Amino acid sequence: MYTETELIIALRDEKQKDLAFKFLLNTYQQRLYWHIRKLVFVHEDADDVLQNTFIKIYKSIHSFNQESKLHTWMYRIAYNESMNLLSERQKKASISSEEISNKMINNLIEDVYFDGDEIKLKLHKAVEKLPEKQGIIFKMKYFDELKFREISDILGTTEGALKASYHIAVKKLEEFLVSN
Repeated sequence: MYTETELIIALRDEKQKDLAFKFLLNTYQQRLYWHIRKLVFVHEDADDVLQNTFIKIYKSIHSFNQESKLHTWMYRIAYNESMNLLSERQKKASISSEEISNKMINNLIEDVYFDGDEIKLKLHKAVEKLPEKQGIIFKMKYFDELKFREISDILGTTEGALKASYHIAVKKLEEFLVSN
């Protein structure tokens, strides 16, 4: 077991790097997978993004400046990788972000790894109706249970703006879920 400081030191030490990275994988792989999965919806895409995320972490641990917590930095990389994938998909398909959201919901319904019931599916559909930023903030706060401070570090925005966006998103979701 490592403290965060010890883990960073071990990850930067060539003799300890592989063992420390294995510990990092075992500790964060599942949490990061589900964070990514909520952004990209498809299991195979989430696996690809997760792999790219850990490759970036492995290659760039020396540039981690410790201005935030290690897990916050990793979530930011995972978020950026997820957004890159979605952006590439949108460009290749030449379709709107709304069409991408609808396609992702349909993929979620057909996904054998989705274990949600009708209520969870309805919530996911409602979240996809939110403006992109509000949806991302809601997913990070509600599903990933991140603190506003962590989300602020990941998205590079103020806590006050995040709280306002989150509460507006919750109100919109309540309205959508009650009316449908």
